[in-house]
Amino acid sequence: MMSYGPWEIKSKIQPVGLVQVDQAEGLTDIHRSGCAAALWTRQPMASFERWITGLDPSVLPKARLILRPAAVQDAVRQICELRGTPEGSNRERLIDDIAALADIFGAIMQADWLRLRLDIVTTNACRKFHIDAVSARLVCTYRGTGTQYGTRNSSSDPQDIFTVPTGSPIILRGTKWPESPPAALAHRSPPIEGKDETRLLLVLDPVTDPTKDD
Repeated sequence: MMSYGPWEIKSKIQPVGLVQVDQAEGLTDIHRSGCAAALWTRQPMASFERWITGLDPSVLPKARLILRPAAVQDAVRQICELRGTPEGSNRERLIDDIAALADIFGAIMQADWLRLRLDIVTTNACRKFHIDAVSARLVCTYRGTGTQYGTRNSSSDPQDIFTVPTGSPIILRGTKWPESPPAALAHRSPPIEGKDETRLLLVLDPVTDPTKDD
């Protein structure tokens, strides 16, 4: 996995239902009563940030597939080969980190299969605040602005909008979680239209039956 240093936590009061942790093990808090999202705050190595930000978007890994957590590392390495992602220590850090997050999320969700998405985003994708129609979802932005979240009421978007730090994974409960997420914690992709920004986004969903697109 990547090496991470301390992360400066904003003094702004976080929404009800959001738990911030500083170790991977803390992501299991998603199972705590009243927890709508668990955020692992961490900071990527500066050399990794420079590398991934400097890559041409055409060589960033991109894929959508369903596979077992143990198969993610080899699959992402093949994706990088096909896309022409430059070899080296930083590519290995990216591959290893994605594989580690897949293992962590698979264990937390007790999922034998995961749907893995690596998306390259240059527009305002999913710009409306929403809660996903899944049991839970892990999102990690490796390049560009992170996912935004806040407490939404019945008539408007959140007044206070927070942004997940780049490189920090967040697990969000969805509408299919047995317990409804408290305080209407919703999220969206950040509006980046016209900013000449390219995001690289990892999304992991648990899959019950890989023969069905659930």
